Amino acid sequence: MLQVIGVGFGRTGTLSLRTALERLGFGPCHHMKALFEDPAQIGLWQEVAETGTPDWDRVYDGYRATVDWPGAAYWRELTRHYPEAKVILTVRDPERWFQSARDTIFQSHRAKFDGAPPELVAMRDVARRIVWEGVLGGRTEEDHAIRTFNEHNEAVRREIPTGRLLEFEAAHGWEPLCAFLGVPVPDEPYPRTNDRAEFTATLEERLGNAAS
Repeated sequence: MLQVIGVGFGRTGTLSLRTALERLGFGPCHHMKALFEDPAQIGLWQEVAETGTPDWDRVYDGYRATVDWPGAAYWRELTRHYPEAKVILTVRDPERWFQSARDTIFQSHRAKFDGAPPELVAMRDVARRIVWEGVLGGRTEEDHAIRTFNEHNEAVRREIPTGRLLEFEAAHGWEPLCAFLGVPVPDEPYPRTNDRAEFTATLEERLGNAAS
């Protein structure tokens, strides 16, 4: 059963938050990378995209937390289904978010997947249906993307009660996150993962392996 629901868009520090939550005992934590790590997840999320009425307990079986897409696209449904779960909205400057998304996840959407294995193609189809067409309405130009980003964040702030919601940036570090979750602060730096260079290298490696 989910205890923590991350509702921020991808490229707002979600992979670092995943690492942090697992370090704090709220793992496994779901993330878009889970679809790479467990191909069975792809089929589950294909069903989510197709039916619109998924069995969330089945989708998240074994997970204690979720962050990033595709889950963030269903934040209203998830926060209703798991009313006791705490909610974390990861945020960053909208223009910097767009620049990061443009240079990473938007590139993966446009990349050629010729010869890629079926699971990689299916994963991109899940992202296309849920994120690109669902969340972004098939448009990734700057004005539209930033407006969608801001409207999403405002909706979360408006609809999730203050005591249930933490608005969080990676730069805040462990203290507000641990206070919100009621756990001790680790004696180590807050994790920093999945910067632009790392994302690009991972994408090129996967596509390169697919083409070889």
